[in-house]
Amino acid sequence: MAGLGLLDRVVACTKWCVEVCPEAAGDGRTVVQDSWSAQAEEIRAAEPDLVIASVPYRVEALEEILRAGVSFLALAPRTLEDVCRDIASIAGVMGASERGGRMIEDMEREVRAVRAKTASLARPRVFCEEWGKPIIRSQRWVAELVEAAGGEFLGEPGAQTDAASVATADPEVMVAAWCGAGDRVPLEKIIRDRGWQQTSAARSRSVFCIPDEYLNTPATTLLMGLRALAAVLHPEVFPEMAARVRRIESS
Repeated sequence: MAGLGLLDRVVACTKWCVEVCPEAAGDGRTVVQDSWSAQAEEIRAAEPDLVIASVPYRVEALEEILRAGVSFLALAPRTLEDVCRDIASIAGVMGASERGGRMIEDMEREVRAVRAKTASLARPRVFCEEWGKPIIRSQRWVAELVEAAGGEFLGEPGAQTDAASVATADPEVMVAAWCGAGDRVPLEKIIRDRGWQQTSAARSRSVFCIPDEYLNTPATTLLMGLRALAAVLHPEVFPEMAARVRRIESS
């Protein structure tokens, strides 16, 4: 909504919205539970005309949102194309289709620009995870960002895996962006506990934590994730984001 210039139309948001857009917490807006733990009474108390939610969902939370009796726009993107389509849907519902179209064009333009810069560069093997117990690979849109940033995404996006399988694939770069963890993933601990010390990534200290909201929020915020991935994979070409990425201190 902030990108569309419609933040004044928002009466409530989740804590994850505030992490991505701190100004969303202003003007007396209510901070409510998310699509994993939504409460009908809390939603009704905010008196919205429309509820917008996106993945991940929990069945019980969906039931609560529906029980609130408010119009509900449920989004479930998997790819960057889906994310752009959802932006168009939100903009259309809010009567801001033109502004939404410009946002999408800007997003697609930046992805193309980064892809063009990395087209001729070496493509390191990248393991990227969105959860640690169990180990779950990042979603398909993250795999697309990795490819655009000049890397080769290892494994099936969104699928569960195990430490031995990752070690066998021997990634040259590891990225952790755990849902809800911000930039607080314990890199040294997971390398040690999973026995990954001899992987190419650990030996070269190419193990990184990218803030959760940069990769797991299906919005234009993904451009921050793209820039961070590009800085991780090709720092000589994309040095400007290096300070926003945390690197393992020792392997």
